[in-house]
Amino acid sequence: MEQLLYLSALFDFYGALLTEKQQECLKMHLFEDFSLSEIGEELGISRQAVYDNIHRSEKAMESYEAKLGLVARYQKERAVLADICRSVKALRTDENNAAVRDILARLVPLLGNSEYGREV
Repeated sequence: MEQLLYLSALFDFYGALLTEKQQECLKMHLFEDFSLSEIGEELGISRQAVYDNIHRSEKAMESYEAKLGLVARYQKERAVLADICRSVKALRTDENNAAVRDILARLVPLLGNSEYGREV
């Protein structure tokens, strides 16, 4: 499961750098849970070609990540923002509730749908 999430993150950042066929194979494999045979049928290629295509795509994205580090940077920034949200929430008092709510309202969209946005 963790590998699937990692590959999905790589695809989010580097998928546009892959060929159209590579993108199609990975979308079906990662997001639609198609088997290699089902992908091959859909695209009119062999199961082995699908496997090779997916494997090459994964290696390419891992190479991009090794050079650019965008996924690691994004994950680190999200962890820091989540920690800031927790710290700001801990500072909330009756006197500063409105100010804390305003700060959190600006931070939470940066974290997307997460536990930190539930109780702004």
